Amino acid sequence: MPAVVEVESGGTARIECNFYIPGNGSYTYINWFYIDRNNRVRLCRIIGSEILEENVDYKRRLSVGEDNALSISRVTTQDARTFVCQVGAGSHGVGENRTELHVYKVPEAPEIAASLAGISVQSSNIPQIAHCVSKNGFPPPNITWHKNGEQLQPEEKMVKIPATLTRESSGLYTVSSTLFAHVTREDRNSLYHCTVHYWLRGQRHAVESRRVNVTVFYPAEHVKLQVMPSSALVKEGDDVKLVCEADGNPAPVFSFYKRGLEDSWQDLSSLADTNSGVLNLHDVKKSSSGLYRCQTLDLDDMRQLEKDVELVVNYIEGVHVKMEPSSPLQEGDSVRLSCDAHSPVALDYQWRDEKGRKVGEGNQLFLSNLTFETSSNFSCKVIAPSVPGLEQSKQVAVAVQGKPRIVAISSPLYVRQDEVVNLTCKAIAFPRPSVHWNVNGTAHEYVENQHIASNLTVRVNHDLLRAGAMCRVSNALGISEKHIQLLVESIRKGKSLDHAGCVHPSAQGLVGACRQWELRSLLAWGGSLGCWLLHCISFCSPLPAKLQGPSCGSVSTYFCSYVKAACLS
Repeated sequence: MPAVVEVESGGTARIECNFYIPGNGSYTYINWFYIDRNNRVRLCRIIGSEILEENVDYKRRLSVGEDNALSISRVTTQDARTFVCQVGAGSHGVGENRTELHVYKVPEAPEIAASLAGISVQSSNIPQIAHCVSKNGFPPPNITWHKNGEQLQPEEKMVKIPATLTRESSGLYTVSSTLFAHVTREDRNSLYHCTVHYWLRGQRHAVESRRVNVTVFYPAEHVKLQVMPSSALVKEGDDVKLVCEADGNPAPVFSFYKRGLEDSWQDLSSLADTNSGVLNLHDVKKSSSGLYRCQTLDLDDMRQLEKDVELVVNYIEGVHVKMEPSSPLQEGDSVRLSCDAHSPVALDYQWRDEKGRKVGEGNQLFLSNLTFETSSNFSCKVIAPSVPGLEQSKQVAVAVQGKPRIVAISSPLYVRQDEVVNLTCKAIAFPRPSVHWNVNGTAHEYVENQHIASNLTVRVNHDLLRAGAMCRVSNALGISEKHIQLLVESIRKGKSLDHAGCVHPSAQGLVGACRQWELRSLLAWGGSLGCWLLHCISFCSPLPAKLQGPSCGSVSTYFCSYVKAACLS
């Protein structure tokens, strides 16, 4: 018989009974017993293959095989006993042997629960870290504790690991264990787990729990104060954050101050979030520069820490543009523009005209041979290359003075008797001039920069055709005049401004010839051809009523269409 047989709870145990009888004799009986408190209790008596007696406790769970092995089904923990096989062989006597039946049950995976309350490093008592439970194991398992993979051992005044073992009604065991240990600030990242250990088939096995972390409370040892964004890049108008950070848990209470005159400190805590440690400064100015302080207070031990930082707000101020000479400028003069500004960082200068085009670099701009057209608003753009976005601009007006100069006039102007026309006169000058006409009409003026334009609407009459019109432009520095000549447009030559399509390449020769002849000759030319030519010219350039020809006779449809097309084109 084997000395030990192992079976899992709920399974079937098979205990062999091997024996030898001299002379190949047969056995008379086999008795199976189990030992209970040093007393034998018979399970059954077997003669042949028949079970003659059966123990009530094992009723319907026993069976004997052809090899006389005893099988026990639905094994429980109470079956963990010593079983005895006794063989009777008549004259050969009685022999027996015994087997230890070991019943096992793999315990459930351990369940771990970390302490929900935070643990202070300054706690005088040993705080509870976590609790671990493993259920339904047999034989009784045990639990060990580990931190960051290393097993913990009980240590006086530092680590305690009490455990309890409970036998359930099922005969299985529940084991529980609690870890008590002091912590340090480094344990804020430590991982704890428990392991349940049990024996199976002579070997030790283990099942681990999940890893847990506990909240560790510890006072701050260091504090850091920084400007966001970096102090080197702050400029006027920026929004700035002063961020204060401490390495304690929970975070301490933050207070903010700014150093004032005579080493006094202005309390800015009302502008800050004292819980998160952020001081927001909006639209900072030059005056926002200075020394700032963050102070922390640990409510556990009332310890205070502080840190200072210098805030530098970059700026550009005092942008000034000087013009030499500063006296009134005349056409042909030269001028030098100088730009200056103050800043704690290096500056670059650019010059731009009023349309935004860059016309120069450096803090000086030289303009020569000035004209009215040169007159403009120039701007000096001051840039701080080391501080992106920091720039200022200053404008200066370069005004060239002089008497008016007429730059455009509608002369000669081809008109017809009694026609309403527009006379145009455009001039440039500074100071702003006034425009006068020597004829009556309705005038409209338009001003753009140094230019002034006047449109006079008049009706053509005999006197206007004879004398024309005079445009007179004047200011405090002088007068300019120009004459507009009006000519009678009896037959327009070339392309008409009013009827640009009258001369078509396909009929240019024909219509051109018509316009060179005397209209009356065309009327006398005779026939429908002359009539259609006259009507073509009348359509393109309306004629006086006295020159309109007689009614037209018939003419070839093809030719009429050709002449019409030429005229309309």
